[in-house]
Amino acid sequence: MSQTQDTAAPAASNRRGNLLRGLFVIVVLLLAALALWYFMFGRWFEETDDAYVQGNQVQITPLVAGTVVAINADDGMRVERGQLLVQLDPSDTSVALQQAEANLAKTVRQTRGLYRSVEGAQADLNARQVTLKRVRDDFARRKDLAATGAISNEELAHARDELAAAEAAVAGSRETVERNRALVDDTVIATQPDVQAAAAQLRQAFLNNARAGIVAPVTGYVARRSVQVGQRVQPGNALMAVVPTEQMWVEANFKETQLRHMRLGQEVELKSDLYAGDVKYKGRIQSLGLGTGSAFSLLPAQNASGNWIKIVQRVPVRIA
Repeated sequence: MSQTQDTAAPAASNRRGNLLRGLFVIVVLLLAALALWYFMFGRWFEETDDAYVQGNQVQITPLVAGTVVAINADDGMRVERGQLLVQLDPSDTSVALQQAEANLAKTVRQTRGLYRSVEGAQADLNARQVTLKRVRDDFARRKDLAATGAISNEELAHARDELAAAEAAVAGSRETVERNRALVDDTVIATQPDVQAAAAQLRQAFLNNARAGIVAPVTGYVARRSVQVGQRVQPGNALMAVVPTEQMWVEANFKETQLRHMRLGQEVELKSDLYAGDVKYKGRIQSLGLGTGSAFSLLPAQNASGNWIKIVQRVPVRIA
């Protein structure tokens, strides 16, 4: 019985030794394989948890002042480009549009009268020129008669005064025609400055009336809605934002020591904490930041030359 126990103890010890040696060999092989994998592949990969989804935010602001009467979008709602988001009270802009239409019609009517006045002034000039010819001929006859003594000098003086008056009338009419023609020469009603100004006012009034309805400039999701029904808004007030889904990216902040092998266009694998890393996304490096986050802050940190401590900085990398 004692002999059996003595032989069993060395056997168990040998088995444990073999097991430990085998385990050691396996661990060594695993470490060697891991080192080989890192040397061949792993050292070319970098990872970070300091990454966030970013996107452009299109601010929705009114172009005209008005009172909000309806809101057709709320936070998280998907909207299409051109969809009505906010409606302003169109009463004021509608009245302004009607006034602009009336002003244009009045200006066109006045301009037509200007063209007709040119024609009237020309007709008056023609009539005065006929009168001048008659008076000049009459004066010439009277002058000949006065030379023979057939008429008195007083009658000749009256004829001379009448000729001077006719000449002055023709000169005045000619000046009126030239002045009016200067306003209408080489133009039509549509190209008259006053008509163009009134038409521009009408177009502006039409735009203001149309802008009472604020529409989505892009397709995306509504965020940060702050406008309320009944609120009086002014041009430039932020009402809400629309985040376009096709303009989103991931901004990953890598340490500066991790950027050595990064290049534009390299493929990137992304995992979201929302799905506990089970869902993987693919992307590519779109750009490397031109500086660290602190470099573009309002008050960047300044290290005195005599009190400098090396701190590893993080550089934003855009992945899309």
